[in-house]
Amino acid sequence: MGQRLFAVTVVLVVLSCAACQSEGNSAQVSTTAAAPSGGEPAVVASDLDVPWGIALLPDGTALIAERDSGTVRHLQANGDTTVVGDVPGVAAQGESGLLGLAVSPAYASDRTIYAYLTTNDDNRVVTLRFDGTGLGEPTPILTGIPAGSIHDGGRIAFGPDGKLYVATGEAGDRPRAQDPSSLGGKILRINPDGSIPADNPTPGSPVWSLGHRNVQGLAWDDAGRMWATEFGANTWDEVNLIRPGANYGWPEVEGKSGEAGFVDPVVQWPTGDASPSGIAFLDGSLWVAALRGERLWRIPVGGDGTLGEPQSLFEGEFGRLRTVVATPGGDLWFSTSNRDGRGNPGDGDDRILMLRL
Repeated sequence: MGQRLFAVTVVLVVLSCAACQSEGNSAQVSTTAAAPSGGEPAVVASDLDVPWGIALLPDGTALIAERDSGTVRHLQANGDTTVVGDVPGVAAQGESGLLGLAVSPAYASDRTIYAYLTTNDDNRVVTLRFDGTGLGEPTPILTGIPAGSIHDGGRIAFGPDGKLYVATGEAGDRPRAQDPSSLGGKILRINPDGSIPADNPTPGSPVWSLGHRNVQGLAWDDAGRMWATEFGANTWDEVNLIRPGANYGWPEVEGKSGEAGFVDPVVQWPTGDASPSGIAFLDGSLWVAALRGERLWRIPVGGDGTLGEPQSLFEGEFGRLRTVVATPGGDLWFSTSNRDGRGNPGDGDDRILMLRL
């Protein structure tokens, strides 16, 4: 069933685009801010089933991955969403399933989409061709990422360097995060064909950073700095500034510790205020979707990389928030995730909303 946009202005924006607690300065604040000057968010799409990955295509349309069903929907320029395929092999359980999506930097010529998904054996990254109406068969390019019903990571994104970055979790086995031979609890970096870049920190390894519990958000600012969100366990959720080869401490530390050998987060929140999933950079700020915290966080970024005081937006208005995407037209999309980690219905259907800045 197709869904319509609720306002013609939203359609025009689409057309203008250019191209569980687990899912519960160090800032430690809950400052509430008014909505940005663009006003309240408008609905882009509704009646979705746990939308997780959102991939903006060069023609201004978008692909949406639904976690539990393994279905990919096409949000078309007229506001309808249509099913374009089910990704085979998806084994959804708890937090796992069909997760992140990314668009090839060479999409105009190769029509390739990247997806992160859970199978019966592992989490993996695959490529699929999208011809505008349907998806081709998946081709695995990175396999063997530990999988479980919790802490599956799942965000994938191309960086300014043209490499694909893959956020993983330790799948409930804490020591994996500190094990350099495991792909769990890491941020990975690979070439678009799945091979390992020669300038990765460890030759022959896709590991870019380690010591992560469960990363579900990746973003770069205008200066090329890489930021990631991370779920804490009992005390602190995090935003980290990612450096190649750095160790972010899990499970030895949670939040700021000051311990030698570990990198402290640049922002930390009590777990009830965040459970941060997606992150995007737009209009001089990082925007973070909070699941348990049921809000959108805005964190100003200075030219030198220093962060301003986090501001809490829309607290409790839309329920759990999962994914944040900055559109080429300068708007912010964010999705709800109002089903719990076991796929049980939450308070209504899931939606994608648009905030005009």
